[in-house]
Amino acid sequence: MTEAAPIPAALPPHVVERADVRAAIANHDFGEVFRLARLHGKISYAKIAEAVGYKREHIGKMARPEADGHGVRPRITQHRKILEVVDALRIPGHLAGLAPRPWEFERRTNVSRQVDPSMDPSTLLARGGAGLWDVAELLRRAEMSDISGAALESIEQGIDQLARAYPYADADHLHERTRNGLQYVTKQLESRMTLRQHRELLVDAGWLFLLNACVQYDRGQREAANLSKAAALRIGDEVGHGEIKAWAWEIEAWFALTQGRSQDMIDAVEAGHAADQTHSVGVQLYAHKARAAARMGDARLVRDSLDAGRARLDRLPRPDHPEHHFIIDPDKWDFYEMDAYRLLGDDERAAQHARSVIRISTGPDGTETSPMRAAEARLTLGVSAARTGDMEQAVGMGTVALEADRKSLPSLLLVANELDRELRSRYPREIASRDFHERVVTIARGQAAPELPF
Repeated sequence: MTEAAPIPAALPPHVVERADVRAAIANHDFGEVFRLARLHGKISYAKIAEAVGYKREHIGKMARPEADGHGVRPRITQHRKILEVVDALRIPGHLAGLAPRPWEFERRTNVSRQVDPSMDPSTLLARGGAGLWDVAELLRRAEMSDISGAALESIEQGIDQLARAYPYADADHLHERTRNGLQYVTKQLESRMTLRQHRELLVDAGWLFLLNACVQYDRGQREAANLSKAAALRIGDEVGHGEIKAWAWEIEAWFALTQGRSQDMIDAVEAGHAADQTHSVGVQLYAHKARAAARMGDARLVRDSLDAGRARLDRLPRPDHPEHHFIIDPDKWDFYEMDAYRLLGDDERAAQHARSVIRISTGPDGTETSPMRAAEARLTLGVSAARTGDMEQAVGMGTVALEADRKSLPSLLLVANELDRELRSRYPREIASRDFHERVVTIARGQAAPELPF
C-alpha cells in the first residue's frame, strides 16, 4: 500500500503531547503553538506559513511575545482560519474544542488497514479456539472506559489553571475550587476505565491534594492541611510518582519551618531529595534547607544550600508559566536569599533582596502579581529598618504587609513575629510599637478557619 505523503507542518506526537502545547491549543493561542512547534518540533515559520496561507513575517509576528510593544500579539479568531490551522498542523479536533477532523477518520482507516492479518481476532479464533478468544475478550473489556481522553485533558488543564492562580487568587475561592476538583476526580475514579486512565486520575488527585494542602495551610487549617499532604504522599507512593512525593515532603518542610521545627524540616528536605532528583522541586528543597540553617545560625550551611539550589536552578529551562505553584520561578531566588540573610542578621543584603522581590512582584500597571512574596519582603524591610533605628519605617512597612489581601498566614506571621520582637525589644514604650504588636496578636488569634474534611 502506498504511504500517505508527509504533511510538512504536522506537529510530531511528542510536541502534541506537551502540556504547554495543549494549553495553547485549548486557548486558541496559535501564535504560541507556532512558537512551540519551531522550538520543540523544528518546524520553521516558513513551512507553517505555506501550510496555513499566511506570510512568513505574519507567522513570526504572531509567535513573538509582546509583538506590538504592549504585550499583545495578533490572534486567529475566524472559525475558517482556525480550521485551516488545525488541519495544516494536524491538531486533533478535540484539543481545540472542535469535532474530529476528516483526516482523523482517514488516519484511523489507514492504521486499521496496516494491522497484521495474523492478529485479526477472527483469525486467532479460527486458529486457536476458545483460549485465544478469552484473551481477546479480556483485552476488549480492559480497554472499555466511561471517561474520554478529552475529559482527562480538561481535568489536567483545570489543575494547571488552579496552580497558576495560587500566587494571587483569593484563598477561600481557590480552596472551594480545589475541593470541587477533588470531589469531581474522586467521583470519576468510581467509573469504568482503563488502567492507564486510572493512574492518570490518581496523579490528578495527587496534584489537587498538594494544592489543597497549601491553600488550607494558608488559611490556618493545620490539621486539614496535614491530611491533604498525607493523601498526596500516599498517592505518590501508590503510582510511583516521585515528583508528587517530593512536593509532599516540600510541603512538610514548609509546615516544619513555620512551626519552628528546624530538624524536622531538614529531615523532610532530605526525604524530598530522595524522592526526586530531576524536577524543580529540588530547588525549593535547597531553599528550605538554607532557611532552616539560618534559623539555627549555621551560616556555612546556609551558603552551601543556597549554592546547591542556585546550581540546580541554573540547569533548568526557564518555565513558560513561572507563576505555576509547582514550577520554580527563577525570579523567586531573591525571595529565598532575602529570608536567609534576614535570619542571619545581614540586614544590608536582606534589604537589597527584599527591594528586588517587591519590584519583580509588581506588574507594569502597579498590580502585585505575587502579593504574598511582596508582603514578606515588606516585613523584611521593616526588620532591617527596626535594627537600624528607623521605627517609623519599620512600623509602616509592617502595617502595609499585614493589610495584604492574599496571605499565607503561617508564613506571614512567622516574619511578622520577627518584626514584632525587634520593635518590642528596641522601642518597648512607643505607642506605634505596641499597636503593631496588637495587630499581630489579633491576626494570630483569628487565623484558624473552620476545619473541613479536605
